[in-house]
Parts: sequence; C-alpha cells; structure tokens
Amino acid sequence: MAAAPTPQPLLPVTNPSSGGGGSAPSAGSGLTDSALATPAFRLFLSRVSDTARRSLADRRPWTELIDRSAISRPDSLSEATSRLRRNLGYFRVNYAAVVAFSLAASLLAHPFSLLVLLGILGAWCFLYVFRAPDQPVVLFGRTFTDRETLLGLVVSSLLAFFLTSVASLIISGLLVGGALVAVHGAFRMPEDLFLDDSSSVSSGNTSHRLLSFLASPGSGV
Repeated sequence: MAAAPTPQPLLPVTNPSSGGGGSAPSAGSGLTDSALATPAFRLFLSRVSDTARRSLADRRPWTELIDRSAISRPDSLSEATSRLRRNLGYFRVNYAAVVAFSLAASLLAHPFSLLVLLGILGAWCFLYVFRAPDQPVVLFGRTFTDRETLLGLVVSSLLAFFLTSVASLIISGLLVGGALVAVHGAFRMPEDLFLDDSSSVSSGNTSHRLLSFLASPGSGV
C-alpha cells in the first residue's frame, strides 16, 4: 500500500491593507499629531514662555506685599480708592498671581470640573486654533467644514460650562481673588512705594504683555 502524500505547509497570508502588520492610525491621533507639529503651536508655546518670564520679572517682593507695618484702615472711601489705584499699579504682577492662585485653587478642589475645562481647551486647540488648514476634521467617517467645527465647539463649550460647575467655579475663583486684591489694596498704605517713570510705562503695557501670546502668528506682535 502506497504512503499518503505529505501535505504542503500553509504559508501565512499578509493583508496588504494592514500596512506591514501595524494598524492604521486613527483620524483623531493623526489630527492631534498634526496640530502638535504645526509651527503655530510651537510659536504659541514660545510666546507663552516668554510672556510669563517677562511678566514675572516685574513682580515685587512678596515680603513687601505682606508688610504688616504698612497695613492701616483708610479714613474714607476716597482714600481707599486712591490706595487701591496706586497699589494696583505697583503690585500688578503680584495681584495677578493672587487671582490666578485663587482660580487654580477653586478648580483643583473640583477635579471633574478641571478635567472638563482642560477638555474644552484641548478641543479648541487641536480641532480649530492649531489645526492645519489642509487637515479636515473627520469624525465617525464624516468630514466637517470649518463652520461646522466652530459651531460644534461653541455649542459644546456652552453646554459644558453651564451644565456643569465649571462656570460657577471660574466666577467664584475670580471673585475671591478680586476681593482679596481689593481689600489688600485699600488697607495697604502706599506712601513707602516708589513708582518711577519706567515702572509706570511698564504698568501700561502689562495687560498687552500678558495677552500678547494670543496674537496671530503672522501678526509679528
């Protein structure tokens, strides 16, 4: 009786669509990588770092801010207003840090709201602000135009702000920080503060400096 023929070994079949065995990147990850690689995003990060460094260079010593010997009750509302105006010009960076700390503390006390806020900011950055013009937004197999993307982000932001506690936390944090600044500015005697001409000019440019990183990359600001 003749022996049965030996069966041929089965060879593995490679799927050409697999791209060499790896899974194709999703549209969301490709969009994120493209946004991170754009010159506008790198320029934005550079401007944020430079603006923070220059602004912090103008801060006053914290020991001068909390000097207890310079605290006294104002005699009238006009004196309190005058003190507040002078102290705002002198301690502008320190006051901004106080408000920022109050806002951060309000958000850190509610991690879910902080995650919602970070998600909103991330969606705006990667889906609209820093997205390359030739990179459309594709979700669930559908391509969205710029107008549809902007409308969706606006609606999503409004829903996230007012259906969660994000808006109330931001408002409360700003109000607490503003109240601390107002009380300190009204009770801190400014007679020992010397605001020279260069500091006055710098005070007028502080708001422009703090928001200069929001300028468009091609504006040259």
